[in-house]
Amino acid sequence: MSYWLFKSEPSTWSWDDQLSRGDAGEEWDGVRNYQARNFMREMKLGDRGFFYHSQTEKAVVGIVEVCAEAHPDSTTEDERWECVDIKAVRGFETPVTLEQIKADPRLAEMVLVKNSRLSVQPVTEEEWRIVCDLGRARPD
Repeated sequence: MSYWLFKSEPSTWSWDDQLSRGDAGEEWDGVRNYQARNFMREMKLGDRGFFYHSQTEKAVVGIVEVCAEAHPDSTTEDERWECVDIKAVRGFETPVTLEQIKADPRLAEMVLVKNSRLSVQPVTEEEWRIVCDLGRARPD
């Protein structure tokens, strides 16, 4: 299993919006960055990801699961763009802020710390466990 982080502006698509889709999940559409698209092409069914509220909140708020592998993004006719579908698994008991992540030396190499603008990014297994622990969320 691989781990990822999906960033969204809560005013556009929030954790509550994601939860409302249930097991059917939702396309992670609208990504127009080649590196982020390529990460989605690597994703497999069952991979887990952090749901991150960007902009004002700047915090990991939940865990999602890839429920459909890369396919054409339905929001464009441009064949270059693909996306995956994700479904909510569980929320964090305590959101983990970007400030907390940056302050933890164990997370100094996390992509979120080094390239906070990338909307879809990989997370190592060790980073996954640390952030889950900080948010009091089961990592499984």
